[in-house]
Amino acid sequence: MLKTGNYLFLEKGDNIVTISMTPELQDDIGTVGFVEFTEEKQLKKEDAIAHIEASKTVLEIISPVTGTVVEINEAAIDNPKMLNSADTAENWLVKLTDVSSEDFDSLADA
Repeated sequence: MLKTGNYLFLEKGDNIVTISMTPELQDDIGTVGFVEFTEEKQLKKEDAIAHIEASKTVLEIISPVTGTVVEINEAAIDNPKMLNSADTAENWLVKLTDVSSEDFDSLADA
């Protein structure tokens, strides 16, 4: 199931929700040159997932859901441009478990 919130895609599979940027957000920010992920393991809705510096802006990516971080895209730390990829195997930010059903269900369908 694919949802959107805060210009992010949230894809739910089994008990994992994978968060990635939408093509619209990728286009708006330009080429990503730096990414720093949160060190928090528990994210609340509206917490920062990552700090991104790109060719057009500097921004914090804000979580649209509450959940537990189980994985970050560590490859993007060394190669941040991969976050601009159209390939979902490369452009994801974080993977969460224990995502609030209420938060997830309230998001718009993609």
